[in-house]
Amino acid sequence: MATRLYIGNLNWNTTEETLQAVLSEGGRTVKDLHMVMDRETGRPRGFAFAELGSDAEAQAAIEALDGMNLEGRELRVNIAEERPKRAGGGGGGGGGGGGRGRY
Repeated sequence: MATRLYIGNLNWNTTEETLQAVLSEGGRTVKDLHMVMDRETGRPRGFAFAELGSDAEAQAAIEALDGMNLEGRELRVNIAEERPKRAGGGGGGGGGGGGRGRY
């Protein structure tokens, strides 16, 4: 089991403070909370990641919050999966352009 959760199907108006309060209900410890924002618009993308204090707290949060209606949306809460490693081990990036003229 892991302590990092994925929280999806969030209302775009849900604030980090609201989500923090919901995750903390029942005495759960939220060590880290990150709401993912759109780079271009600065608006929330409708999902977040949270790290809870223990495996037991993470499991309790899943049981309490998965399917719960928060601000008109039914939450999806589960263990966050690790990002798959990219082939080549590095980030993307393009190559250099070729010259078209003569020297």
